[in-house]
Amino acid sequence: MKNWFNRNATHLAIIGIFIAICLIYFSPAWQGKVLIQSDVTQAQAMQKEIMDFKQEDGKGPLWTNSMFSGMPSYQIWVSYPKNIGTHIMAGLKGALPYPMDVVLLYLLGAYLLFNVLRVKPWLAAVGAVAFAFTSYNFIYIEAGHANKAYAIALFAPVLAGILLTLRRKYLLGAGILALSLALEIRVNHIQVTYYLFIALLILIGIELYHAIKEKKVQDFIKAIAYMAVASIIALAVNAGLLWTTYEYSKESIRGKSNIASETKGSEQQGVSKEYAYQWSQGVGESITFLIPDAYGGGTYNKLDGNSNTAKVFSNKGYSIDQVPSNLFQMYWGGKPFTSGPWYFGAVVIFLLVLGLFVVKNRLKWWILSATLLSVMLSWGKNFTFISNIFFDYFPLYNKFRAVESTLVVASFLIPILAILAIDEIIKNGKTIEKLDKKIIYSTAIVGGISFIVWALPDLFFNFQAPNHSEWVQYLSQQLQDNSFGQALGNALVQDRIGLARGDAFRSLIFVLLTAGVVWLLAKNKMKATTATIVLGVLVIVDLWGVDRRYLNKDSFVEKSQAEQIFFKPREVDNLILMDKEKDYRVLDLTVDPFANANPSYFHKNIGGYHAAKLMRYNELIERQFSKSINEDVLDMLNTRYLITNNKEGTSQSIRRRDRAAGNAWFVDKVTYVKSNEEEMNAIDSFDPKKEAFIHQEFKSKIDEKRLGRPGNSSIELTSYKPDHLIYEYSAPNDVMGVFSEVWYDKGWKAFVDGNEIPILRANYVLRAAQLPRGNHKVEFKFEPQSYYMGENISLIASIILVLALGFAIWRERKTATPVG
Repeated sequence: MKNWFNRNATHLAIIGIFIAICLIYFSPAWQGKVLIQSDVTQAQAMQKEIMDFKQEDGKGPLWTNSMFSGMPSYQIWVSYPKNIGTHIMAGLKGALPYPMDVVLLYLLGAYLLFNVLRVKPWLAAVGAVAFAFTSYNFIYIEAGHANKAYAIALFAPVLAGILLTLRRKYLLGAGILALSLALEIRVNHIQVTYYLFIALLILIGIELYHAIKEKKVQDFIKAIAYMAVASIIALAVNAGLLWTTYEYSKESIRGKSNIASETKGSEQQGVSKEYAYQWSQGVGESITFLIPDAYGGGTYNKLDGNSNTAKVFSNKGYSIDQVPSNLFQMYWGGKPFTSGPWYFGAVVIFLLVLGLFVVKNRLKWWILSATLLSVMLSWGKNFTFISNIFFDYFPLYNKFRAVESTLVVASFLIPILAILAIDEIIKNGKTIEKLDKKIIYSTAIVGGISFIVWALPDLFFNFQAPNHSEWVQYLSQQLQDNSFGQALGNALVQDRIGLARGDAFRSLIFVLLTAGVVWLLAKNKMKATTATIVLGVLVIVDLWGVDRRYLNKDSFVEKSQAEQIFFKPREVDNLILMDKEKDYRVLDLTVDPFANANPSYFHKNIGGYHAAKLMRYNELIERQFSKSINEDVLDMLNTRYLITNNKEGTSQSIRRRDRAAGNAWFVDKVTYVKSNEEEMNAIDSFDPKKEAFIHQEFKSKIDEKRLGRPGNSSIELTSYKPDHLIYEYSAPNDVMGVFSEVWYDKGWKAFVDGNEIPILRANYVLRAAQLPRGNHKVEFKFEPQSYYMGENISLIASIILVLALGFAIWRERKTATPVG
């Protein structure tokens, strides 16, 4: 044991430093404080019903009725207990409070990768910090994109496993790949995993080229075979998650439209280009890789009393504190809004450029090509030549929105090449031709850009948002003073210029300091260990300082305070909750009802927020609620309460709707429709209690001879769980029952007294069933095969993964062959 500690003392010391960094940066988390994150609170509101039943039953339901009148809980919260990844991630999250756990995972994963790249431990630690502290890794945390952050953190160990396998460490590499890829998939952010996959395809292509060139095709094929097996195991470990997600995606807005007249067309699948490209990185905005606030930083950066804008207000006798902060936005790029810039670090960018000159490792060409592709794809609508090719022809690419997220690949790869540059100089500095000139060229390029933005900021940028002219005109109209409005517009531009100049000068200083260290290292005036330590300090000071602008102590509040901010019931909520019947739904018009999940925390909501809501329900929203509210549709959705604001928006009131149809009823008449369009049009105006519109595709499941009038009949919901509903009814005749529950044919089953019956679709989005006369019990159970069979596959694959990884580690220790 003592020998083991001696051999691994450096690694253990570095891990200790990583933990210390997390403790210092996130000290409020140790005090029990939590981040104020709008996305997290939205998620908590979405999950409220699920968690309530989980606490009661010990198992979260696979369906929830708290949003959009009902939807699968797959993309909200589902437990996959037979997946080993579930337990590993739970262990990590239990060891450290969030977000320390995810930042430690950033650091440890990258440190593993740099060791696989044969970088010395202390330099590997610098590389880990350079990756971990990239600005958007922290901005994602601040915004509440926890799953995305975990997925990014696992990029490095996935690549480590691939590189080991390609180096003929087949068992160990495949084992690490299987485990890390299983975790990557388990954290369930398919979008960023997909972008990593694109980058890895390029790597495999380059490796194939070199295998052919070096006549090592057999070794390459063997490595691919091991990686293929590892990938299959990782996929199988996540069978339940992937199967349910795939099944659901086809029915969601990421799938095919049901109505030919919809904007996107009936044949097009995936999101629209307009939607996908809404968050596109500006071409010029990529300057933020080097100069963080060149484009104003985050949308909600605040102006202080010393700003030019504040002085203009002061000259008119006003205070900047009296002005709404969202009226004067420092960010002037083309995105609707942004939390902050993609900043990779002035130190890192300098070393990246230097790496292009000095690194001989063929990984350089992969890093360069994959980085350039990720940057060009992030430009989206600003560079459609490349983006449209991928959107139109690359499989699954059109399923994802916010294309700027492709920059997660660049933010991962750029620090790798930066550290490889220093590693090359340390190991082979004496043999690098014209190293002096290469350092000077790199300084001139990176330092020159910083100098130009500092000295001549308006040479290439105008610092005006796309809507600047309209904004100035609006100000002038509101202030009834054109000169005042124009002065404010000019002052805001000057404030943006000042911000850009300040950060440009800041970056210039870091570039010059880094160049000086590298120069001294190249000239043997500074030892490698000293240079590594100094570079590590420069990296962490540089990135830490920018990250603190967007994620700092002020981002944390006491847990009780956070709950009061987001989940304190209003008087109207309390009044509605006094209704003893719990089978009704609510439409909250005090918020954007179909883009806000908070009402779901208290009520069964016909609205909500989700990036992948059911397509059929989304079409209902677009057609029946976008222009005006269709009261008949509210009736069939059993909407008993509307919450509205008064004219001034200072208070809320409720309107009780006595005409809500209830959770189930029997209709007098069934009318068949020939198309989805006809079915949607039919519910424009109708009485849902009397008539049901059913698509003719279900006609064969209906016995028309038994379609009688309900007469003196009744039906009542007697037991409620989101994924198990029980009704009891009495009817003198065979009847057609309509249920105010969303139709989804991938797992719902219906039973009358234990005997399964067909479920029909009525009124475009609801369930219906033909029921026999008499007194009976009707049950609806959500039992998707994709989940239950997928979980069994996950269990088997998890056992195989543990055994395979254990064997690989045992074999590696037995052979005792050094890595690489």
